[in-house]
Amino acid sequence: MAQYILFENASGYALFHRLEDFEIGQDQEADLLFEKFSSKVSLKGFSAFESSQEALEEINKITEGVCSTKLLNFLETNLPNDKGIILGVVDDKLKVALHEALSITCSRNSSVDETIRAIRYHFPKFLRRLDKDTFKKDDVVKTQLGLGHAYSRAKIKFNVHQADNIIIQAISLLDTLEKDLNLFAMRVREWYSWHFPELIKLVSDNVMYARVVKYIQAKETMTKERVPGLTEVVSDENLAKDILEAAKTSMGTEINDIDLINITRFADRVVELARFRKSLHSYLTEKMRTVCPNVSAVVGEMMGARLVAAAGSLLNLAKAPASTVQLLGAEKALFRAIRTKSNTPKYGVLFNSSWLSKAKDKDKGRIARFISNKCSFASRLDAFSEKPTDKFGMKFREQVEERLKFYATGELPRRNYDVMQEVLQEIKRESQSDDNMETDGSNQKTEEVKEEAENNVQEQQESTNEENEMETEYTSPKKTWTKADRGKGGRGGDRGGRGGRGGKDRGRGGRGGDRGGRGGDRGDRGRGRGRGRGW
Repeated sequence: MAQYILFENASGYALFHRLEDFEIGQDQEADLLFEKFSSKVSLKGFSAFESSQEALEEINKITEGVCSTKLLNFLETNLPNDKGIILGVVDDKLKVALHEALSITCSRNSSVDETIRAIRYHFPKFLRRLDKDTFKKDDVVKTQLGLGHAYSRAKIKFNVHQADNIIIQAISLLDTLEKDLNLFAMRVREWYSWHFPELIKLVSDNVMYARVVKYIQAKETMTKERVPGLTEVVSDENLAKDILEAAKTSMGTEINDIDLINITRFADRVVELARFRKSLHSYLTEKMRTVCPNVSAVVGEMMGARLVAAAGSLLNLAKAPASTVQLLGAEKALFRAIRTKSNTPKYGVLFNSSWLSKAKDKDKGRIARFISNKCSFASRLDAFSEKPTDKFGMKFREQVEERLKFYATGELPRRNYDVMQEVLQEIKRESQSDDNMETDGSNQKTEEVKEEAENNVQEQQESTNEENEMETEYTSPKKTWTKADRGKGGRGGDRGGRGGRGGKDRGRGGRGGDRGGRGGDRGDRGRGRGRGRGW
């Protein structure tokens, strides 16, 4: 039996000590009395959360089965150093994590669950006994409510099935709009047919009928001058003339202005509903091409969305085998067939696929099995690929066409291995071309950087030469030169002076030295003159 109980609350972590002879549930009335319960279960330690953000982080770690540093420090501080103790926890993942982190025995059973249930009931009183001023009566309830909202908000925000849920809601709304639009259009037909019954046979489309009702209104107002406007509505001049002739000879009853206003408003709502259905269809088509490109390529956007809705999410559809995908939407018929031991259904949602309408009756089951197989592959590619592409789906579509041709003419289709190799090679070529384009772009940038660097070096050299030229100029009437510019001419002057000492005329040697010094401006010429005159 667990001697210590770990209790996680929105306020913080609590550790309770339970007497060994206490067994929860034997006396329920005694369990509900705080004085009797607190005599058997006592609060050993409590560590409060500093903020709501910390509480949310700690609870998220507990639900994931991760032991936080705060929790480990709390248990190490309050648990005795005894290897024989047993710690009761409320989660199996947390039990394994605590056993690996602290090497203590953890337990989770019905006795622990019942004890934690009673602790949760009396927990506000334990806190008030700990500190009446800090913990007020309703603080625990408020913190639990706030943490519950924050936890739910975080789960919804970081839901991995967010795009799937949008698709499911959109396709469900589209199916509902289809039913409602048909119902409302039939109501417009029945309502307006009392006034103009001949219009039903002339205009068969429901939305077109509502537009015509909205334009004509009272049939008595229909004249030749209104035929061009009616032609724009029905996009057929002959049909507009037929409607004009039928309005002149109509057998319908007269209608007052109030009834006509209500009929016109209802027809206007039908037209708006049809316009909204069209925009929703376009939105769902683009969404499916982005989220499920391969499934959309195999069976179409609407059929793919219905498969995702029937499975619950794209991930569930990817995990399902092909046999399950084939019978999605026919669960009732399947269980009824199993119960009555009759023939099982061959298809569910896939019955409305255009591929099944192209196949013969005897081949519908086989082609449904083949389509479900390709949809299973396509859904896994869409769910687990880092960069989804519709190339696999287009090849799967070609395989379905080849399989239909095989059932009709006997022409053998390509092997699946060969088809997949074609797709992989095509993707590889595209990736190489993209890499080459990136390489060309990077090379071009590198060349531009090199040219810019060379230009900078050249500009620095030119500026350095200009500075040297400025320093080598004559700077004062005392005939002074810089150290860098005495150079070779100075050596020539020195040798000229030595030549003067060695010869008979020291004056000439001195002159040679002087002239060699002057040759500093002229470089090597100064050396030559210094040598000639000095020696």
